[in-house]
Amino acid sequence: MKRHRELPFGAECVENGVRFRLWAPGVDAAELVIDGGETWRMNRAGQGFFELITDQARAGTRYRYRVADILVPDPASRYQPESVAGPSVVVDARAFDWQDRDWRGRPWHEAVVYELHVGCFSQAGTFDGVIAHFDHLLDIGINAIELMPVAECPGRWNWGYDGVLLFAVEERYGGPDGLKRLVQAAHRRGISVILDVVYNHFGPDGNYLSLYAPDFFTSRHQTPWGAAINFDDARSDIVRSFFIENALYWLQEYHLDGLRFDAVHAIRDDSRPDIVVELGQRIRETIRERPIHLILENDQNRSSVIGQAYQGPGPHTAQWNDDFHHVLRVSITDMRGGYYDDYTLGEGQPQQYVARVLAEGFAYQGEASKHRDNTTRGEPSAALPPTAFVSFIQNHDQVGNHAFGWRLGKFAKPEAIRAGTAVLLLAPQIPMLWMGQEWNSEQPFPFFCDFGGELADAVRKGRIEEFKSFPEFQDPEAIKRIPDPLAETTFQSAVLDWSEPARKAQWTKLHRDMLAVRREHVVPRMATSRGGSGTSAVDEQGAIYVHWRFGDGAVLQLVANLSDSSVAVDAGKVLGRRVYATADLDGGDLPPWYVALNVVDRQGALA
Repeated sequence: MKRHRELPFGAECVENGVRFRLWAPGVDAAELVIDGGETWRMNRAGQGFFELITDQARAGTRYRYRVADILVPDPASRYQPESVAGPSVVVDARAFDWQDRDWRGRPWHEAVVYELHVGCFSQAGTFDGVIAHFDHLLDIGINAIELMPVAECPGRWNWGYDGVLLFAVEERYGGPDGLKRLVQAAHRRGISVILDVVYNHFGPDGNYLSLYAPDFFTSRHQTPWGAAINFDDARSDIVRSFFIENALYWLQEYHLDGLRFDAVHAIRDDSRPDIVVELGQRIRETIRERPIHLILENDQNRSSVIGQAYQGPGPHTAQWNDDFHHVLRVSITDMRGGYYDDYTLGEGQPQQYVARVLAEGFAYQGEASKHRDNTTRGEPSAALPPTAFVSFIQNHDQVGNHAFGWRLGKFAKPEAIRAGTAVLLLAPQIPMLWMGQEWNSEQPFPFFCDFGGELADAVRKGRIEEFKSFPEFQDPEAIKRIPDPLAETTFQSAVLDWSEPARKAQWTKLHRDMLAVRREHVVPRMATSRGGSGTSAVDEQGAIYVHWRFGDGAVLQLVANLSDSSVAVDAGKVLGRRVYATADLDGGDLPPWYVALNVVDRQGALA
């Protein structure tokens, strides 16, 4: 089976050769330069496009464009074997023979997501290296993997958020065919594949768009990376098309099951519909034959853009719920300061927020945020079902943004991590694990990249400045211990140690057991999940009681004591039959760090 998305720009194999198309409204002329020296002047094609069809090129041909007297790669290149500054390569997507014709996707309510960095997940650091560990993931109960960005970045190692050629798959991971092999192998094993894409900025090294297509950016808005991408100024229709085509390209040509849109709160767009909404709408209109999962990272907590498949208001499936992470982190560690101060409700009392995120989704639904200078944040979210929220207690950001890339195990005792894991895996929100979390890995995941010259120096300086205000780094000697983000040793320190799982079998068993309970008692009911189904209560001693009622009338109840002390249980508040608990009840008390899941059937009798 062949899969191909014909793009309105870039290099497309056609019957009589290859059609090259470049948007360069900022120059008067453009040339196609084939590796080896042959050069052809491109023809104007209207709206700032230049085009050329030639029989002197074919799949595998290396090429560049000459604009403004410099050679540049194709901004819509499908393949960059010599990184971002090298020549682009013509790819005929129809050359790959897909064998997953029968794959129809997985329903979203079944998803157990596993986030990973391709370069660090295996010793090989490739797509094939990921495939080699599918047995491990399936044994735990994982059925969806979320890849950090794989678009071409500069250097030998990178988190992926410095991508500059958004259609090209990283050569060091295995290139276009490597990603296709990964998706096909995942589908054979019943695993969905979601890709993280970055549409809020381009990386600082290797992007030449401003030289020949300055209209790609606008001075109307400023971002942390400079002038914003032009989604609402003159000629923004072409720019919007570029990103919409990119999303459809990944979903159709690579047969991916979903996309996670990075930090959409950093996208500046005053038009209606804004690009976040239009992206979702166009994808829904185009792909109807299988479920597509569209996940947002959005600090603004915009519930109005979520709701697809729930008859909700927006086209997106779900949002990464940072509020869930923050309230659980405050609850199971001593973490304070920065944005964590928004979740304390007084020292040591975050339980009301825990109850709210479990029952309603967001903690901040329009309230003022102290961390954000008392500006309001969020929209009401109780009308959305639990499946509209992706929950996690670790991810690449929350681990990697720490100075040393420390994981949760450095901050929380094992019994607290176990309780947090139970809340994550047993509640009916969509759970996500960060690679290695299932065995409580001690492997750090510090920030790393591979730039050169002045940019490398600026990144080093910026990393130090970022942490200078923290009390633990007031000592200059402490600053020196922060890993150099440009060093190969920093990257290598993040590569998972696959001898760890055997040494920490009790943790993998814990995750396996909890996910088995989830499959039996939670997932079947989630198919009928609906908005407004969650209610919660927190008693005077801090015990948490959360209930979710489903379409068939069944009720799930989560009871939790997220503290170091036993608390008296209100027997009248505990419902149904207990199907999982982290410990046996001690008389009439909830033990420290206790989490239980109870079930009541649709008639209200004990299940």
